[in-house]
Amino acid sequence: MFRFKKFINNRFNLYFAYLLAYLIISFVVRVILNVLSISNIDFSAFQLLKIYAYGFYFDLFVALAFSTVYLLYLILFPKKWIGTFVDKIFTYFIFTILLFITLFSFFGEFPFWEEFNVRYNFIAVDYLIYTYEVIENINQSYPIPLIIALLLVSIGLLFFVFTKLSVFKTSFEHTSPSSSRLKIGFPLLVLTFLLGYFSENKQAEYSSNTYVNELSKNGVFSFFAAYRANELDYDLFYKNLEQKEAYSLIREELRLNNTLDSNSDFAITRIIHSDSSELRPNIVLITIESFSASFLETFGNTQKLTPNFENLAKESLFFTNMYATGTRTVRGMEALTLSVPPTPGNSIIRRPNNDNLFSIATILREKNYDLKFIYGGDGYFDNMNSFFGGQGFDIVDRNRGNPLFDNINTKRYTIPDQEVSFENAWGICDEDLYNQAIKYANTLFNENKPFFQFIMTTSNHRPYTFPENKIDLPQGKREGAVKYTDFALGNYIEKAKKQPWFKNTVFVVVADHCANSAGKWEINIEKHHIPAIIYNLSPKMQVDKLCSQIDLMPTLFSILNWNYKTNFYGNDVLEFKNTDERALIANYRTLGLLKNNIFTQLTNRKTAEQFSWDPENKKMLEIKNKNKNLENITISYYQTSSERFKTKMMKEQKQL
Repeated sequence: MFRFKKFINNRFNLYFAYLLAYLIISFVVRVILNVLSISNIDFSAFQLLKIYAYGFYFDLFVALAFSTVYLLYLILFPKKWIGTFVDKIFTYFIFTILLFITLFSFFGEFPFWEEFNVRYNFIAVDYLIYTYEVIENINQSYPIPLIIALLLVSIGLLFFVFTKLSVFKTSFEHTSPSSSRLKIGFPLLVLTFLLGYFSENKQAEYSSNTYVNELSKNGVFSFFAAYRANELDYDLFYKNLEQKEAYSLIREELRLNNTLDSNSDFAITRIIHSDSSELRPNIVLITIESFSASFLETFGNTQKLTPNFENLAKESLFFTNMYATGTRTVRGMEALTLSVPPTPGNSIIRRPNNDNLFSIATILREKNYDLKFIYGGDGYFDNMNSFFGGQGFDIVDRNRGNPLFDNINTKRYTIPDQEVSFENAWGICDEDLYNQAIKYANTLFNENKPFFQFIMTTSNHRPYTFPENKIDLPQGKREGAVKYTDFALGNYIEKAKKQPWFKNTVFVVVADHCANSAGKWEINIEKHHIPAIIYNLSPKMQVDKLCSQIDLMPTLFSILNWNYKTNFYGNDVLEFKNTDERALIANYRTLGLLKNNIFTQLTNRKTAEQFSWDPENKKMLEIKNKNKNLENITISYYQTSSERFKTKMMKEQKQL
């Protein structure tokens, strides 16, 4: 006991006090998150023990890692200066910064958990580099002065407690030589290194319940794990097939009624042919932010949030069984423009060398369409401008100018301040955005040019603010943002009906992803269910076939009787037989295929899992005796698409 007391009651007193404080606060945070998630966890004493044991393991490493700089300071600071004014200034400065970072990371856990029901992950990594949008979003969503005040009070409280316990006094009074300090400090450095070397986030992923896994993790550790894993090489991390077998399977999947255009075993190019005359209407693709199917009365919602969309659906080709490929806007864009399965790690939109890919732009340019990407925020966010510009789109956005992220070589149109009535962190309101779309449509109509517009809305995004006196729900809540989004859509269609180009214009309306993806499972299928319509074009009917976002534009092209060569992974949903129906659903690291009510998912640990899916009760049950054919088909989708991007086979000149 005496030796232990001597071990901690010395120059390192403040260091050990910080470690203890970190572990206590982290324990409290975990308890609170556990209480918030209690309805989603099957309670058992053993499970709780595992959660807190794993949690302690990761918390200890993060505490050690955070305090490494201070530990080195304690070891290396000259003995003769210990306790001097210089020592005190350095100590208080380092400790203040350390506490600020520590407490800020803890405070941030709660809004992130509220939004995503997970610890910090790749979303936090992606958002970190877009400081303007993120800071403004936080500022408009939360009481920042109160949070800062609470943060400062917490730091002050810890200083007070440590002072009352004589922690600082003890640290300054012990003037031990560097050799003695090294005997204590070196083992701690070794321990920090060993824990860092052997610790992996997947060690906490021992349960089939996502909430259990996330509670077992540490938020900061998860953040840096996500940073390292943001680029996942398919070949290194996922199950593989022999290349020829993978392409054989995917060629069979994609054939449908089309003819493959190559004798190569590694080509997926096929010819889409129609005997009818081609139609060349203007096309407006509206991608609505976070527009879950669960918001619609059609799917059981009783809040009457989407009357305009549902009225349009009755006059449209209405897809009732479509699933988003991912959980981010860039995933929806990737699926709609490239018609490919989602690649693990970063979306293709955010990757380098993503210009001149075979995409809907390739076909639209062949048909002489003017292409515009219209976004109400700053299109440098998530590399959107660079991606769309690289496919030949002109850009319409707020263009505040960010040369670090916005290196594009295309026509650029700025949305002027005088044409903006309302704006928040993510961009102008949907009404103002649609007015921009009408303005450019009128210009092109007067020039007798067919146009394609990719419109990306932002109003249905936190902080959920929008113009006053538009709807009967308050600001700041998701339901209000959904209803305003629907109001703006209806208002836009009514305005469009008065334009001379309306009769010859097709409107495709679809969600980028759902409002929330969190749930018990790694991938929660019902949280990917989205609505989609093709309006102002025959046929007008409800399509209940299981499909993905990647099928939407190929279906439209087929309805228009277009003849073209394609390398899309999507196909015409109207041609689907029962055996063709499937949905590709993934997050940044887990890749899945839903087919025949069996969900096959591939993990980045080179494993495959299968679940039976009960859509009525929204439940999954793991299948022990896996369907090997479905597993191989799933692998073929993701393996071939990842390989094609990696080897530049997705480039236009490589494909056709």
